[in-house]
Amino acid sequence: MEKNQEGFLKFSSEGLMPQEEILEINKQQTSLSIGIPKEVLNNENRVALVPEAVSLLVANGHNVYIENEAGVAAHFENSEYAESGGKIVYSNEEVFKSDIILKVAPLSSAEIGLLKTRQTIISALNIANRNKDYFKELSQKKVTAIGFEYIKDKTKTYPVTRSISEIAGNTSILLAAEYLCDSKISKGIMLGGVSGITPTEVVIIGAGTVAEYAARAAMGLGAYVKVFDNSIYKLRRLQNNLNARIFTSIIEPKVLLKALKTAYVVICALHSSNGRTPCIITENMVKEMKQGSVIIDVSIDQGGCVETSVITSHNNPVYIKHGVTHYAVPNISSKVPHTASYALSNCFAPILLNIGQEGGVDNMLKSDYGVRQGIYIFNGIVTNKYIADTYQLPFQDIELLMAAFR
Repeated sequence: MEKNQEGFLKFSSEGLMPQEEILEINKQQTSLSIGIPKEVLNNENRVALVPEAVSLLVANGHNVYIENEAGVAAHFENSEYAESGGKIVYSNEEVFKSDIILKVAPLSSAEIGLLKTRQTIISALNIANRNKDYFKELSQKKVTAIGFEYIKDKTKTYPVTRSISEIAGNTSILLAAEYLCDSKISKGIMLGGVSGITPTEVVIIGAGTVAEYAARAAMGLGAYVKVFDNSIYKLRRLQNNLNARIFTSIIEPKVLLKALKTAYVVICALHSSNGRTPCIITENMVKEMKQGSVIIDVSIDQGGCVETSVITSHNNPVYIKHGVTHYAVPNISSKVPHTASYALSNCFAPILLNIGQEGGVDNMLKSDYGVRQGIYIFNGIVTNKYIADTYQLPFQDIELLMAAFR
């Protein structure tokens, strides 16, 4: 500004004109209607929200509807949910009136029939077990569907998948120990080692989260662990995380076969970002394994990485082929449903709170890149390229769709 002859500041008419100011626009919090159906998939014992999470959501102004006995298989009673502020309803038709449907297993055909336009579905996708009709039916309902195994956090990792993988890794070793010591199907061998006796050898295929926690559990029992993966980075990271110089190798058939011949336990823990896991262990390799040894194929969720693996259930979890016990239950963490339900709930509750704070699902998706990665259908439009290419369905990039809504 200029000064006049007396030394005072001189204001121009332009300087006194109103200036533009950017004001912060407060998002209006939305009260959500959240439905928790009872799982209908056989042996799915987990529940998406535990009573403590329901209490937190209700305290923030949201309505949570829980189908009668939805948590019983995970040892959460109706009374616990009611005391937490949840509303117990006695039909899945009533639950499916909610704006957000939160469940563990993918929707069944009957459940898809109950959906209404503009609902949001958060559940597992289990892409290897889906077909074209599944995605066409969801698209026709004009819903937004989120596969929770593809949701990312701020570190660009998969929080739900990681939590469940940690449980699956630990549980796989406990299961192997159980079947290995069963003299009816094995030789009554203790997994691990004691003084004066050669430790049990455990081969782990893959070097991700499942492998890390399986290795921790096996080493804790005194077993000798060998890990195979085609990523040197993952193998190095695994050694650093375990703080131990364990046996590691790339997946080279001759080296792998040599390890399989001396192992009593094989944990298959490969994960594919899209589609099916590769078949690493052939039937001829299984024939070379020790009689009474155990294969736990955690990768069966994505098709399995053992040629002789066939999907089993918690009711009949194992079968024997070529003298080797095979365990191939897809939802392995459902073996410990109480713990697994807490792990899922810890991931879902913050997402639901964020949806409410952002003023709805669409607003939250605009600002949350990580949750956006879980979307495979947005308002009826397929946004997962792998699904679109596999089943010849129309595709739109989710980032372009989000840009159009801004």
